Amino acid sequence: MQKAVNPNASEKAQELLNYLSDTAGKRLITGQHTQTNPMEELAYIRENTGRTPKLIGLELLSYSPNINYNDASEACLTEVYENRNTLDTAMKLSEGSDVILTFTFHWFSPLGGRDKSFYAENTDFDAAQILIPDTPERKAFYHDMDVIAEQLKRFCDKDIPILWRPFHEADGKWFWWGAKGSEVACGLYKLMFEHYTKHHRLNNLLWVWNCPLAESYPGDEYVDVISMDVYLLEFKRTDYSEEYARLTTQTTKNKVAALAEVGYLPDIELLEKSHTPWAYYMAWSKEFCIGEQYNKPESLRSLYNSAYAVTSEHSPHTPQA
Repeated sequence: MQKAVNPNASEKAQELLNYLSDTAGKRLITGQHTQTNPMEELAYIRENTGRTPKLIGLELLSYSPNINYNDASEACLTEVYENRNTLDTAMKLSEGSDVILTFTFHWFSPLGGRDKSFYAENTDFDAAQILIPDTPERKAFYHDMDVIAEQLKRFCDKDIPILWRPFHEADGKWFWWGAKGSEVACGLYKLMFEHYTKHHRLNNLLWVWNCPLAESYPGDEYVDVISMDVYLLEFKRTDYSEEYARLTTQTTKNKVAALAEVGYLPDIELLEKSHTPWAYYMAWSKEFCIGEQYNKPESLRSLYNSAYAVTSEHSPHTPQA
């Protein structure tokens, strides 16, 4: 059985990791990202399938301490306002239903920046400077980490395990944490891991690494779940087995694996045949879920009503062979 990398991980965090490990290759945990408090994606899925995803992803972007409201587009402000208080929503979800929570953080750059400054093109913030002691960038980085830690402590205090996926898509250059290369993002991830596990004692977190590149893998001692994001250019039926092979070859074969973001849903019939051991997937929000631009309602119904799929209507910790 895979042991959580935080030696002080809570019992419930370890139970969740056991559950993911037991499920992978036997069934597939359904997942859906939401970025607004109405969580319109969940209502759409229930309307079309009669079921609810087992794993629900929530966004923390509005909790960024350094949002430049004076130099932000209408689209940016709308995204921030719609995202406010999502952690209150997450708390209600965890207390009122049988779900797994995962958090994504589009972190507005800790210094400077304009508009959606989690995008590298909107900030001059140099993530490489964080790795150098006593720089303004490092001080701002730790300041923001401490602010977010206080939010995460709410879940730690109530012993609610969280799949925590910081510095996502580190293989890309589009976010400030990846703009200087995935190795820099790996360094940031390690700094956060040490600070959150040893200083803040956030023992409810399971650590999800989100990059398929060999040169920046933090090491098995830092990672509970390996993952990657996959946005196919066009639809095709797939169990994402090629992506699984790539991810595990480039990182490790010793960890639970997940499709942390997808545009097109995995094909549940192909997965049931191949048993490619993805523990879970998480479809992205808005048009990636709602409507027919990416996933048609019949695709949702096929997936959510399959006996191979785990939804929140299934009992926890009972993956079936």
